[in-house]
Amino acid sequence: MILGIETSCDESAIAVFDHKQGLLKELIHTQIDLHKQYGGVVPELAVREHLTNLPLLLSEIKKNVELKKITKIAVTQGPGLAGSLAIGISMAKAISLFHNIPVLGINHLRSHAYSPFINLHEQNPDGFIPALDKYLPHLGLIASGGNTLLFLIEKDRSIKIIGQTLDDAAGEALDKGAKMLGLEYPGGPLIEKMAQLGSRDKFTFPRALKVKKSDFSFSGLKTSLRYLLEKMSNENISQEINNLCASYQYAVIEQLSRKANKEIKTKRYKSLGLSGGVANNQLLQKSFSDISKNNNVHFLNAQPQHTGDNAGMIAFAAYIDPDGVNANNLSFQSSLPLSNTSIQLAHG
Repeated sequence: MILGIETSCDESAIAVFDHKQGLLKELIHTQIDLHKQYGGVVPELAVREHLTNLPLLLSEIKKNVELKKITKIAVTQGPGLAGSLAIGISMAKAISLFHNIPVLGINHLRSHAYSPFINLHEQNPDGFIPALDKYLPHLGLIASGGNTLLFLIEKDRSIKIIGQTLDDAAGEALDKGAKMLGLEYPGGPLIEKMAQLGSRDKFTFPRALKVKKSDFSFSGLKTSLRYLLEKMSNENISQEINNLCASYQYAVIEQLSRKANKEIKTKRYKSLGLSGGVANNQLLQKSFSDISKNNNVHFLNAQPQHTGDNAGMIAFAAYIDPDGVNANNLSFQSSLPLSNTSIQLAHG
């Protein structure tokens, strides 16, 4: 039985995972309403909220699960906001010392990579590990506000990055585009909602065609929107807001889909996965579903409750990949390793 703790940014989350039953309990406290007034996450406020709410979540968990029955603690070790991560790690260490339970530091991105498999485990807990062969090798995309990664999970569950953003993440591009359009934070979901009422062909935005291999780039797209808006009057922007959202969103989704489609055609994969906050976008889901059908591979989409920052995926990662298999092959633009490591406890 694994206790998962996640505090990488502005969500406080705790979950309990049992390999025979799946996720027994998942709790999340979100800070969106607090940070919305500032147009983005304020690290100092995020830390304060974690200090306040994480103990409350643990108290709620203890109503359903006795901590002495926990066999392992999995806590996010990075990447993320340093202060926020410290709160989660401190709680994990405290519980470990009191109950003598080992702690495993989990990489946040590896957890996202495995999150599309959580639903498969829930459908067949006993036969999950043997059934993995049917889905590996796996091509996955993590698309969120902070990361955009195209990666491979091999049969031995080692992970290799195939492509990543060279600048802005997909979710960041959507949020910043929304801000330029005068929409509230977080703007990605609002762009999607307004795009449904517009035409994606009304405006033309760049697709980063000169980016090599399977890497992504969204800074040029964001700049293109800014230059376009500078040429438009406020009245014109208001009249075209739905078309602007539809065209801008389509430029983001098409780049993500095109790179994934190109890679899946190498015919080495058995499944295609989608995870991260942007995975909730209906247009992106449909595009990836179509890619899967056209290439005769399984489509695995992370469930909505596991696309954002959540402890369920942290606990699940500790189960499916406790040692961070072949983790030394992975790197991230922040230079933090995408590995799972044991967290050393400092006594005294």
